[in-house]
Amino acid sequence: MTFSVGQLPRFAVMGILNVTPDSFSDGGKFVGVDAAVRHGLALVAAGAAILDIGGESSRPGADPVSTADELARVVPVVERLAAEVDIPISIDTTKAEVADAALSAGATIVNDISGAQHDSLMLGTVVAHDAAVVLMHMQGEPRTMQVDPHYDDVVQDVCRYLQRRTEAAISAGVRSDAIVVDPGLGFGKTYAHNVELLDGVEALVHDLDVPLLIGASRKSFLGTMLSGAAVTDRESATVATSVLAFLHGAAIVRVHDVAASVAAARVLDSVTVRTRQGVMA
Repeated sequence: MTFSVGQLPRFAVMGILNVTPDSFSDGGKFVGVDAAVRHGLALVAAGAAILDIGGESSRPGADPVSTADELARVVPVVERLAAEVDIPISIDTTKAEVADAALSAGATIVNDISGAQHDSLMLGTVVAHDAAVVLMHMQGEPRTMQVDPHYDDVVQDVCRYLQRRTEAAISAGVRSDAIVVDPGLGFGKTYAHNVELLDGVEALVHDLDVPLLIGASRKSFLGTMLSGAAVTDRESATVATSVLAFLHGAAIVRVHDVAASVAAARVLDSVTVRTRQGVMA
């Protein structure tokens, strides 16, 4: 199945499926293939437009995972889910070998937190499979990214980076309708940087020529906003970021609790469609 962003609903919700023992929100819950597949099917039933499967934690301070371990975690899950669901499957990886195996197993999108820079073979792998790619901004790497991140102007700096990575992907042969960009909330950003980026979603959408994905789900800056709320108590704040992102032009939100953001997206879609049609006062 060839994927293009035009196939997505107006407000698309990407469901997170972590098959890792150490992800910050749900690490260890879905490490077995059967458990992961059950959760993936539940996310689809809840209305996910994309499933994003990851086998390596990218939380701050996380240690790298070997290619062999990552392959063992994700490929059986991708293979099973690709045979059972009719929505696009994304593989969350920075390794071209893992991307290649997952795409061969039925994934159609690569979600690369390094902006396809960690592995020089990544863009070629995407092109070879005629796949789509999500290019994210991250300052540093997961082990070090929160050590004094600095920007001259975080919105403009991130925007320029994403423009350069988009140009690189197109030059490598990736279809322009198969590219999504992500400003990387929480990836080498302070609390203030994250707030500025959320406030700057409309500017990013205006200046970028490809769809924007926002991934704020349960992140620590939301906990700070809520006076130290635990990860499990950040869901309402996550939904608020989904609504904000969609209202300011984002195409996709990446979340753990799919049902809540899907419900918000359906309300937004109903209200804004009626408003455009002149039905509402």
